Amino acid sequence: MKLNKKALAILAGLTVGMSTTAFAATADSFTDVPKDHWSYEALDYLAKEGVIEGMGDNTFQGGRAMTRYEMASIVAKAMQKNDLNFGDKTVLDKLAAEYSGEIDTLKKQVDQNTKDIHDLKNGIAGKLELNGFVRVQYDHDRYNGTTEMSDGSTKPDDHLGTDNNRFYMNLNGAYKVNDYWKAKFQLEKNSFYNNGHDHENESGSWEDGATHTRAKRWSGHDGDIQRIWVEGVDPKSGDWISIGRAWRGLGQQNVLFGTESDGFQFGVPLKGTGLTASGFWFSSTGAGNHESWYGVGTWGKVGHSAGINLAYAQNSRDKGDVYEQNTSHLDSWGDHTVYYDKAYVLSGWADLAKNVRFIADYVKTNASDYANAVANTATGRKHGNNQNNSLFLRLNYRDTDLQKPGTYQAYARWYRYGANGTISGDDEWGSLFYNGSAGSKGWIIGAKYVPWKNVEWETFFSKQKQIENTSNKRTLVRTQMDFHF
Repeated sequence: MKLNKKALAILAGLTVGMSTTAFAATADSFTDVPKDHWSYEALDYLAKEGVIEGMGDNTFQGGRAMTRYEMASIVAKAMQKNDLNFGDKTVLDKLAAEYSGEIDTLKKQVDQNTKDIHDLKNGIAGKLELNGFVRVQYDHDRYNGTTEMSDGSTKPDDHLGTDNNRFYMNLNGAYKVNDYWKAKFQLEKNSFYNNGHDHENESGSWEDGATHTRAKRWSGHDGDIQRIWVEGVDPKSGDWISIGRAWRGLGQQNVLFGTESDGFQFGVPLKGTGLTASGFWFSSTGAGNHESWYGVGTWGKVGHSAGINLAYAQNSRDKGDVYEQNTSHLDSWGDHTVYYDKAYVLSGWADLAKNVRFIADYVKTNASDYANAVANTATGRKHGNNQNNSLFLRLNYRDTDLQKPGTYQAYARWYRYGANGTISGDDEWGSLFYNGSAGSKGWIIGAKYVPWKNVEWETFFSKQKQIENTSNKRTLVRTQMDFHF
């Protein structure tokens, strides 16, 4: 019986699939092959010749007799060999003729399975990728300080914040368009604990206390598909581009920029280095925001145990421009002033010792003194130049691996968020005492742990205070579990 090489190769794969530890068979290798069948003598001959292989326990599937389909698979595998002598070929031809029906049936099954796999891979299921996580989060968030009233007076304020106690889901999807492009989307849903929280805020909207009117500041966490974009990658050069509405960051810790934006970003690997050069244009999705930022950056390794992440950004508007952010003053900011139109970040990381990594981000803008926009601007309160920069320091010990239960990370952080020391930095799920008018600084110590595969637990403790009014303080303890899928 003659089969083409492709068919024999496929059938041989079945033999490998039925085997575990292969070995060079010897004369009495196949102890479960009935000796009253003429095939045993043929198998014994081929085993001596080293043409066929058996199982590590000298049997085929334990103590049971070998089936005809198993025999057919062994024959198919043996027929792949090209260095057979005349005697080996003669024995194989006899075996192939005996089991020709089984070999033909196996070939048809393999062909159908191959077709099914091809259709699945190129159908919707093969092109669509889904991943994300579900989070359970609880904060003990104590605020001590004062609240400024509209007339400029203050009143004592001591309360326990509940805005970040949540069930949250992040779902990311990617659909393969072709070998170069993917269409992507992101869905986020916040379900805050039923402990007095204003559930209308789950959609990312905000209510003005005076008018009780709502406005959406961004696409929110309401369970809809908030972000859609496309990504293109050249598999040869590694060049890539992202276009659309997506969450984007600038800096090692997203201090310069870390939020949702409309726009694009592209990257070009620099040959002969571990760096990628990048260009970007980001437009804020906040209600009433008329600004956009564009610039360049680079990131990557600069040695065996160090890396950099640099970026420079320019505002589409000039410093000093004033435009109305919202005619009904829904967010209490009134007229929006462009206090700076240039910003940059210098950041990087270095491995100080085995399992110890230091990360630093420094952001600087060209902001000067500016009027307090949160309180009544008639107060004329000013902020100095020390508010035009931000500094974030982090020290990590070890790291978690979602595929390896028992792995962990311990970390310590210190940060200083200048009121005008960021374009739109990441407040990290409200864990930073970020305030656009006063700035903040503080320290955080925490740990992460993987109790089960794809599950990460994190707990941290933080003490923070405002830069402008250091009597306003925050003590935060957060614990959360992320279930990745």
